[in-house]
Amino acid sequence: MKEILEYKLFEIGEYSLSVYSIVLAVLVYLLTRGVVALFGKLFGRMASRRNIDEGRQHSFRLLFEYLIWTISIITILTLLGIKLTLVLASSAALLVGLGLGLQQGFSDMLSGIILLFEGTIEKGDIIEVDGVVGRIEEIHLRTTKFRNRDDQVMIIPNHKFVNDNVINWSHDDFVARFGVPIGVSYNSDLQQVKQILLNCAHSNPHVVTDMTGKIPSVRLDNFGDSSVDFTLLFYSSNMFRIETTKSDLRFAIWEAFRQHGVEIPFPQRDLHLKTGQWSLSPS
Repeated sequence: MKEILEYKLFEIGEYSLSVYSIVLAVLVYLLTRGVVALFGKLFGRMASRRNIDEGRQHSFRLLFEYLIWTISIITILTLLGIKLTLVLASSAALLVGLGLGLQQGFSDMLSGIILLFEGTIEKGDIIEVDGVVGRIEEIHLRTTKFRNRDDQVMIIPNHKFVNDNVINWSHDDFVARFGVPIGVSYNSDLQQVKQILLNCAHSNPHVVTDMTGKIPSVRLDNFGDSSVDFTLLFYSSNMFRIETTKSDLRFAIWEAFRQHGVEIPFPQRDLHLKTGQWSLSPS
């Protein structure tokens, strides 16, 4: 057995590779996989007991896996007799070229580490970036998997979340405020309109109606050219499909207005014609 383990598969100059080195490298690889899997289970149990949210669990798990695999790869290369210092020194010019070419990739990786450490954007968050609203599905070291409201998966480089303005709808709370604008005729009873809008909001199952300070309200925005403009303000946890909730509210408002005779006016303009006398004088 000793002879088999010490058998050198090949030898080039000062470098040699033995069966023993390969066996140790494989064992380190298998041990790393086992440690990562065990940590995932133990951390999941601890997180559930301490009520750590899913997004932060995902971030901590990824950071641990990246750290363990980095240590493991360095150890495996050392066991195989590959000296990293010599490799880095001999390929300094190549690394400089790669660094310039992969500058954006390194920026994305650093941004990914920042995201995982800070926790400002986590798995499951509803965010708006570049005018697109969607849900964070996975955060990787270089890119983030993002699903928009049309169920299209977007792969976004991580630097977008660090360098650009991003709206996180669900970072501090599980509900957010939204609005449905509506205009009514000047002949309408404004108090009646207000009550109709509130009734429509309270009858929608996706509208929050029982939280302190987060109940539906109606705001009179403006006395417009053709209508009195209101906005129905409401809170909802259905943030990812909020456009569907808004559509349901508009249907309910339309039906309620029809039943109560409230008119939604068309844009209109008054045209005044002035009459006068034309006279033609002979030339």
